Amino acid sequence: MSPDTTGTSRRSFLQRAGGATVATASVASLAGCGGNGGNGGDGSDGGDGSDGGDGSDGEDGSDGGDGDTTSLRYGRGAHSSTLDPQNTTSGEVAKVTNQAYEGLIAFQAGEASLTESLATDWSMDGESVTLTLREGVTFHDGSDFTADDFIATYRRFVDDDYEYHFEESSAYGPFTLGNWIESAEATGDYELSITLTQTYAPFLRNLAMFAAVVISQDAIEGDTNLGEEMVGTGPFQLETLDDANNRIRLTAYDDYWGESPNVDEVLFLTRGQNSTRAQALVEEELDIIDGLDPDSMQIIEGSDTAENRTATGINIGYMAFNLSRVEPFRDRRVRRAISYAIDTQAIVENIYSGIATQADQPIPPALFGHNDDISPYEYDPDQAQSLLEEAGYGDGFSFSLTTFQNPRGYNPAPLPTAETIRSNLSEIGIEVSIDDRQFSDYLTYTSQGRHDATLAGWYTDNADPDNFCYVLMHPQTEVPEGQDWVSWDTEGFNTSNNAAWANSEYMSAVEEAQRTTNQEDRAALYQEAAQIAHDEAPWVFIDYADEVRGVSNSVSNYTVAAIGGPYLEVVELE
Repeated sequence: MSPDTTGTSRRSFLQRAGGATVATASVASLAGCGGNGGNGGDGSDGGDGSDGGDGSDGEDGSDGGDGDTTSLRYGRGAHSSTLDPQNTTSGEVAKVTNQAYEGLIAFQAGEASLTESLATDWSMDGESVTLTLREGVTFHDGSDFTADDFIATYRRFVDDDYEYHFEESSAYGPFTLGNWIESAEATGDYELSITLTQTYAPFLRNLAMFAAVVISQDAIEGDTNLGEEMVGTGPFQLETLDDANNRIRLTAYDDYWGESPNVDEVLFLTRGQNSTRAQALVEEELDIIDGLDPDSMQIIEGSDTAENRTATGINIGYMAFNLSRVEPFRDRRVRRAISYAIDTQAIVENIYSGIATQADQPIPPALFGHNDDISPYEYDPDQAQSLLEEAGYGDGFSFSLTTFQNPRGYNPAPLPTAETIRSNLSEIGIEVSIDDRQFSDYLTYTSQGRHDATLAGWYTDNADPDNFCYVLMHPQTEVPEGQDWVSWDTEGFNTSNNAAWANSEYMSAVEEAQRTTNQEDRAALYQEAAQIAHDEAPWVFIDYADEVRGVSNSVSNYTVAAIGGPYLEVVELE
């Protein structure tokens, strides 16, 4: 079929942006997916010296041009597995792609409020959305940005009737755009008209998500390998992708429509171990680092060259029961028993050492819709044992707990967390084996539903409770009558719901909240949904983590942001 960029149709869901009560936020390697936040590695990038430990990562000028080049060195735990924003749920990818790509709408740095980007004006009335686009913008390949580029981007993501539809696109496609857009039409070079399938309250916020950035139509319909190249409109463009050494070099885009970046280039450098990254920061080999745990924070705390910056996050760490795979998990009493048996308070206080608070529901405290009347499950092995006996599992059972090897922001110590869970559950006769995987393997394994239970987590994508309640706990498909779970291989199943949980009352509350435009009414519905999730316990709610970054004293104008970013174009170096 010939490409048609004047309009297309798809499915939908809701409207108006609900505000989020966010603290001064923090660089949330945004993307949510079960552990992809971007603060840890995939286990493949540490310990062998190939991650920049030889000084060849820009300190000697070999990566960063000559001595007159201003290079910002960003240290992280894992290399980007792709540069295609439509082929990932990983925050490690988003850190890079957010420098080169832009969406129609953006988040204000350090806030959850929306601001202009490639669109200069917008309105939403029920199911109708109109946007006025910015003129005079060019892509990195020199082509002009127009409304057709958004339509091509949208169609590549979700429209399987489009000749250039990307069949390997991520799970973000449906819940970001595909489920909600009935049609999108370019009514002029710089005018867009979008019709939603129904009123969908978070839609404008979805347009600001990293997965909704605009890709050049020429690149989409040409022979560009978007996994290895980036053709966006952002302040930085790709100069070097060095997969062999886990390094990426971006340079300032000379024809950027906005203010020119304050640095000439950004180097993304991988140091797999948190302590190695922290030591490199204090030794002035790196300028900004993420993925800190209490021990690595101590390294920075005692330094006179760098500091820790901590802010309230919008995230959750949890353990999900795979109801589709393990029969005992289908009994609410078993799930609640395990929630009582795991000492999440001890995990947060002793393992996470004050950089997180105990969780009790899917909606973080920084978001509207958080239910303040809910309290965490208390550590109560006796109650746990009683519930197991009532459910017919008094003698216990066994399951495998899948986790990732390197720390994430919402789980700074995955292996000690898993070991604590194993120890706690052994006290009530449940035998747990730990299946720890490199992060890339972990993501593949859990996305296929092969786990019995898994440690996971999520960073907000749009600072709306729907991003937790719908994206993580709604099956987004038909549910067999009288059943509170769905089979993993059900057509249309939302694989971000790694519990395969499907409670009809919960689903109804979330769906109504999506269609509701009044903020107070929406909040009440999400509070109802949060109570159901707490009581039904498809997860063990573990923690809400602070966002922690290590920043060199030579860095100024850096905003730690819980959503969007990192905003590296405004960073200055002394």
